[in-house]
Amino acid sequence: MPDIQAAKGTDTPLRRQPVQQRSAKRVEQMLDASAQLIDELGYEALTTTLIAKRAGVAVGSLYQFFPDKRAVVQALTQRNLERFIQQITERLDSIDAGHWWDVVDSILDIYLRMHREIPGFSKVHFGDVVDTQLLDESRDNNTVIVDSLVGVLSPNLATPVDDLKFAITIANEVADALLKLAFRRDPMGDEHIVSETKFLVKGYLAQRFGEA
Repeated sequence: MPDIQAAKGTDTPLRRQPVQQRSAKRVEQMLDASAQLIDELGYEALTTTLIAKRAGVAVGSLYQFFPDKRAVVQALTQRNLERFIQQITERLDSIDAGHWWDVVDSILDIYLRMHREIPGFSKVHFGDVVDTQLLDESRDNNTVIVDSLVGVLSPNLATPVDDLKFAITIANEVADALLKLAFRRDPMGDEHIVSETKFLVKGYLAQRFGEA
């Protein structure tokens, strides 16, 4: 079970950390319930009462850990980011991370799979629908994602961290915009646009760092 605390350097939405396993499980149930409800109703219609009812807990129990629905969705989004980075790390352990083709394919494929399979992810993504600084009040959501990716990739590359961060920032913004278009065109992601996204990002990174 992924740690429901915020990723390193982000704000934690929890009023208090669950100490006992039973409390941690209850918090996970709340996050799962909020994800299901977001899929069904959207973020605006989400309420703490609905979350508590779906999770099978009292509203008072929810308020022990979260002050409002925004905090619940913040924790859900942080959990999704942790899963995203964890899957990328595991994937990079099995490929040559010095080859941008494999790295880009892995990162985008993991994102696409989460979009298609993780409840609530297609509606909230990494938080911009709620707040452009949902993950961390001092950084926008895309910056948090980029910093996390740099942390995973930099140990495998000889590129200076500042150069790597700049390049990933550009690549991430391009991919973010195009993949949103892909999912507007097709709920499962327009494959032609997905392929073009990979082509553009790979070409850009190849120009910056070489093809391998």
